[in-house]
Amino acid sequence: MSKEIIVNVDTRETRVAVVENAKLVELHVEREERVVGSIYKCKVANVLPGMDAAFVDIGLERNAFLYVADVLAEADEDMPSSKREARDVHIKDVLKVGQEVLVQVVKGPRGTKGARVSTRISLPGRYLVLMPESENIGISRKIEDAGERDRLRRIAENIRPLGFGLIVRTEAEGKSDSELRQDLEFLVRMWSQIQDKARKVRAPGLVHQDLSLIYKTIRDVFSSDVSKMIIDSPVDYEKALELVGLLSPKLKSRIHLYEDSEPIFERFAIEAEIDRLLRRKVWLKSGGHITIDETEALTTIDVNTGKFVGSTSLSDTILKNNLEATEEIARQLRLRDIGGIIIIDFIDMTSQKDRQHVVSALEKALRKDRTRTKISNISPLGLVEMTRKRTGETISEVMTENCPYCQGRGRVASPETVSINIERSLRRLTAEGDDEAFVVTAHPDVVIQLVGPMGETIEEIERRLRRAVYVRADEKLHVEKYEIVPGDMQETERHLVPHTAGETVECEVVRNPFSILPRSTAWLDGYLIDLANGGKYVGQRVKAKLTEVRRSYALGEVISSS
Repeated sequence: MSKEIIVNVDTRETRVAVVENAKLVELHVEREERVVGSIYKCKVANVLPGMDAAFVDIGLERNAFLYVADVLAEADEDMPSSKREARDVHIKDVLKVGQEVLVQVVKGPRGTKGARVSTRISLPGRYLVLMPESENIGISRKIEDAGERDRLRRIAENIRPLGFGLIVRTEAEGKSDSELRQDLEFLVRMWSQIQDKARKVRAPGLVHQDLSLIYKTIRDVFSSDVSKMIIDSPVDYEKALELVGLLSPKLKSRIHLYEDSEPIFERFAIEAEIDRLLRRKVWLKSGGHITIDETEALTTIDVNTGKFVGSTSLSDTILKNNLEATEEIARQLRLRDIGGIIIIDFIDMTSQKDRQHVVSALEKALRKDRTRTKISNISPLGLVEMTRKRTGETISEVMTENCPYCQGRGRVASPETVSINIERSLRRLTAEGDDEAFVVTAHPDVVIQLVGPMGETIEEIERRLRRAVYVRADEKLHVEKYEIVPGDMQETERHLVPHTAGETVECEVVRNPFSILPRSTAWLDGYLIDLANGGKYVGQRVKAKLTEVRRSYALGEVISSS
């Protein structure tokens, strides 16, 4: 498997792309202050016995959340009694308002929620994770060989300092005692520096900021299975060389500086991939597709056959489509960094064997993911419930924000709905005052609905309201926005109806859902013209003769194209 890391460094943003077999599988973006993994000296702001948690001030915009289980020392797996004791302790027994505590951010701020923090500090190195004030030893689950797990556990037991716990990372597989000791010494020195600074910092304050994105990438991703790491910043290239020289000197030759004038993400076709990953629908090679919807509570992924019709039988077509979807789902979870609860709606399969085949394929595809995942069995309805560890914002949350018009619903009111709302607003304004005329300005699609076929709708509205209504279009307005201005009828007529019957004008012909060929519609500075013969001129500018002029629209016919 070919694996490359592409790094783009800009003034306000650093992006790291992990590419496997010429396919983008991970994208990491760093724009602002690094929060997750950073250590703060905090001050307890509120203790909430009803939630067995506290809110602590770490110096960020919103207070962080500290759950009671994240305050207590971790219960030993070999001592279940300590777990029982842990459950009996409540937040009011361990924290008081105003108390100063050293915490580490385990989940970044997300939406309206503040960060989640823990007093259980963990410092990751290349091969080990150091856990102060713990006694546990853990081995990465991704190291499957029993003999290797035993060897690494023995090394960890021999080198573990008193009062510290250790986790042996996947990258430690096959490494020597001396390599692990060197990593441990670095982490112990770092912890000593953190303790020294913590004594001097006033709460709330930052004690230790987590390492930069490039450093973490070299530490966690850049290993012997990576063929090259290409960086487009000379300064960061030199830093990377220095760091790799300390961590993995044998891999220094795989660090390359990109010096071409073409942007690095354009050169490796990553920019186009980034545009696609922000879309809901992801197409599969066969013609099927998956649809991804992220909400605050969970993420749903719907699998569809789309254009894929198969060639043998329906059950075979469904199985092939679902199997292809498992690979893409695993890739998209990594790529978008989606965490939390994930519900996958596979196409329903009648065979238990096929269902198990799909679950096994999903489990296999997820083994490439460095983030911890857990899958449940597939339900009779074809639903798979799974979880993926969430540490911060997804890529879409980093790069996008809720639409200010639909407030994140993903949908806006239709032009017909907005036109009906305008009619209701006119009725209310008529009841509240005695103005004899109203000027309505709205999006062109809304105006077409409000005027109606050959002006029937707006004339009926005027008849019912017994008021003059002048409707004009403004393409700069959002489809949901409109303005209604009351005024004097004679003054409004003089300003808004400057045209007369028999006049020749230039206008732009557009499609109208109410028009039946050969009729069509044209716009003249926001004024709607119904053209009796405009159907064949859609998209063109034409000269038209006005045959009848009304307040909100005119009738006319095309005499020539411009």
